Amino acid sequence: MRRLENHATLSEAEKGVLRHALSSRQLHKQSRASIATRHPADGLTIILAGFAYRYQLLAVGRRHISGYFVAGDLCTLRQSSLSRSDYYIGTLGPTETAILSPGDILSEPERHPNLTRALWCAMLAEQSIAREWISNVGPRTAYERVAHLFCEMFVRLQWVGLTRQERCSLPLTQRDLADALSLSAVHVNRVLRQMRLDGLLTFHRGLLIIPDLAALRIAAGFDSTYLHPPTTVPI
Repeated sequence: MRRLENHATLSEAEKGVLRHALSSRQLHKQSRASIATRHPADGLTIILAGFAYRYQLLAVGRRHISGYFVAGDLCTLRQSSLSRSDYYIGTLGPTETAILSPGDILSEPERHPNLTRALWCAMLAEQSIAREWISNVGPRTAYERVAHLFCEMFVRLQWVGLTRQERCSLPLTQRDLADALSLSAVHVNRVLRQMRLDGLLTFHRGLLIIPDLAALRIAAGFDSTYLHPPTTVPI
């Protein structure tokens, strides 16, 4: 609810429709390599709690992570015209998921205008984030890539109430970061050490502490416009 209301205020009736559209709730008690097959889903997989990631398997067992998902995010889109999808969804630690079937909502937008708008905005935001991730493994330096990813994840968690002042839980390993940033784990380790020495952040055992988010934004060249931020939140 909080995630969607970043885009539009939902009426009580629309909140009821949204609850009714959720099904197949499932609690994954620990990390799982895949929670969705490569075949089309019956609806949209939504993260209710915890963390997930989108990835592809490359040659010789290598993995490329192309997206992280937090509570409230839609992490798979309906692909009725395709025989199979080109990615997997895995979880990071305990995670609760559900299937959102938006057919009735999107087919009659005039009945649920705010909910329809919120769902479309959430899907557009997910696509925008995916495009930004492509840029993040392009011309940016390793230092900028790491800083940008941490800025993004902190801001996304902040918007759904999952940060505490300058800290948040982020259950990623250095290997997870490396696979998302097209870097080696050794290189990520060096960058994290330098960022700690520069006073920008501390990341240890899944706890991220950013004492000066404004300074980290500058180091990353981070502009949150691509996240489609709530109108009440400064960019």
